[in-house]
Amino acid sequence: MLHKRAALLLLALSILPGQVPIPVVLSTDVGNEVDDQWAIVYLLLQPSFDVKGILSAHAPSISPPAGKVSLGILRSVVEDRMGMQTHPPLIEGASLPLVSRTQPQSSPGVDFLIQVSKGYSEANRLQVLNIGAITDVASAILKDPTITRRIRVLNMGFNNATQGGNEFNIANDPIAMQVVLDSDVPLVTGPGDVCRRDLALSLDQAKSMVAGRGPIGEWLWTEFLAWYYRHVKPLRKDDFTKPWMIWDNIVLAHLLGMTESREDVRPSMNSAMSFEAPTNPSRRITWITRVDSRRLWADFLSRLDLYQATHALPIK
Repeated sequence: MLHKRAALLLLALSILPGQVPIPVVLSTDVGNEVDDQWAIVYLLLQPSFDVKGILSAHAPSISPPAGKVSLGILRSVVEDRMGMQTHPPLIEGASLPLVSRTQPQSSPGVDFLIQVSKGYSEANRLQVLNIGAITDVASAILKDPTITRRIRVLNMGFNNATQGGNEFNIANDPIAMQVVLDSDVPLVTGPGDVCRRDLALSLDQAKSMVAGRGPIGEWLWTEFLAWYYRHVKPLRKDDFTKPWMIWDNIVLAHLLGMTESREDVRPSMNSAMSFEAPTNPSRRITWITRVDSRRLWADFLSRLDLYQATHALPIK
């Protein structure tokens, strides 16, 4: 026990004095799958992030109005499951995708993103982590094109870096992704093939990591287990070999320096969600090519342990 307490104390002091946390806004379609919950927990427990706000995003699997319903789930994650009564702003995002490349969706999340970005510049950009449909980011760009000089977007999306493809986040608002790709906003993308390779957890791995690990860990485990039995487990009895991905942590890992990446010419995207020749060959995109998952999960679990050791949490 003494060794564990000493390790937690060292972790608490691991952010050096004078080190400036990274300003971040997250847009999440929490309520759609299990990975958003893991990303929200990690984001709020990692002291390297200065979280300015979290936006709810729509998805077809979330009951309408999706932005409002997702906001309620987001609030429950932060306040009920994590026990945070004081926390960054939680803001309702758009409930529907874009209908054209010129017409933004209106939402409190769009207005919030534009307003909070005004405190930043090309030399000091606000980092916008997008782990759902990219509607609110695209709408903010359409509503205030100057925002592209104040933010950088880190997006989980596409099947791979060569073809693009009909990946869930992209398919939920392909027009919005076209707007972002054809804008001047700096863009980092974590594609699905990298997540499948580096962020996959088997049922046993997820259980060993978080089951019984305090009330938050146990909740994450029950969410993973329920999802696994509904969507992942094959019909064959006793076959638990297929893993599931914690997709969304890829963008957090990149901000924390736990990835490898490469820069490339930024493509355009057609209505079939396949890549085409760029509209402007000078625009670039950064593709995440590898996640140091061992380092990521070690840090995630250490932050989880520290938080649960130092906060009174509700037991659900």
